Amino acid sequence: MKRIHSPWLKLKEGMNKEDYDRINGLQERCIREDQTTLKLELDYKLGVYSSTDSAGIRQINEFMYFDGHELIGYIGISDFGGAGTPFEVNGMVHPEYRRQGVFGTLSKLVIEEWGRRASRSMLLLSDRKSEAGQTFIQGTGAKYHHTEHEMYLRADWTGVNKDSERITLRQATNADRWEIHRQNAIYFDDELVEEGTNDPEKEMILPEEEEQRGMIIYLAEADGQVVGKVHIQLSSGIGGIYGLGVLPEHRGKGYGRATLLKAIDKLKEASARDIMLQVAVENAGALRLYQSCGFVETSTMDYYELPL
Repeated sequence: MKRIHSPWLKLKEGMNKEDYDRINGLQERCIREDQTTLKLELDYKLGVYSSTDSAGIRQINEFMYFDGHELIGYIGISDFGGAGTPFEVNGMVHPEYRRQGVFGTLSKLVIEEWGRRASRSMLLLSDRKSEAGQTFIQGTGAKYHHTEHEMYLRADWTGVNKDSERITLRQATNADRWEIHRQNAIYFDDELVEEGTNDPEKEMILPEEEEQRGMIIYLAEADGQVVGKVHIQLSSGIGGIYGLGVLPEHRGKGYGRATLLKAIDKLKEASARDIMLQVAVENAGALRLYQSCGFVETSTMDYYELPL
């Protein structure tokens, strides 16, 4: 273990490329050492906040602990927007600097920041295999919320879907924001806001802004009707599939499989090296769908909630 000699903190609303490289380097070191998964959303956050450095700090999302020039600890708040969506918090400490209060110091600052903007609950994340992460979260009093599997598409998988031509994927615009919000409320228990509400605390996800950050939202349509949606992102050669769902009245018709395979095709066309997604463990139907389309489980992430 290395002793900390020159500790200092760096707190920021967002990250620039230099911050990204430092945090990602620490992440790679921790993953190699611990053989566990982190969910830091660095690529997404770089796209969201990289231009905010000179705008003044409104909210702190990046909490960095240095010893001299070396980053030895990090916790990040991920705020994906949308009414009722909890903040997500995940972090790490350099393997050679643990048990010296680094994570405790950062977590206190995160809790204080959350208290200044606690309009939503907060989710603490830990890989199920991380004894340190699980032990720390249990000490906070947070209650178990849900578990997600991370899944990757097998490199040797090829699939054919006879229903794929029955749907089209139309890229969403800001005019579709209420439809996207409505579907998120159905699929993910987000708070449903009445259309036309003008409340800064009830922000809608804006597809055109999401596209600038690297996330493209598609509405799935069949016979001129919207039947579902899917979000895709490509970053550092890894394609991600998120927010996939089919409206209840259109289920059982093969639209979910068709939408998934069309999303895979789009990512492959964009030269994705790997393709991944996340699925709630209790969502047995989605899990079976993803497995049947060539996805295999690679890690399991537990979510614990600190209520308002």
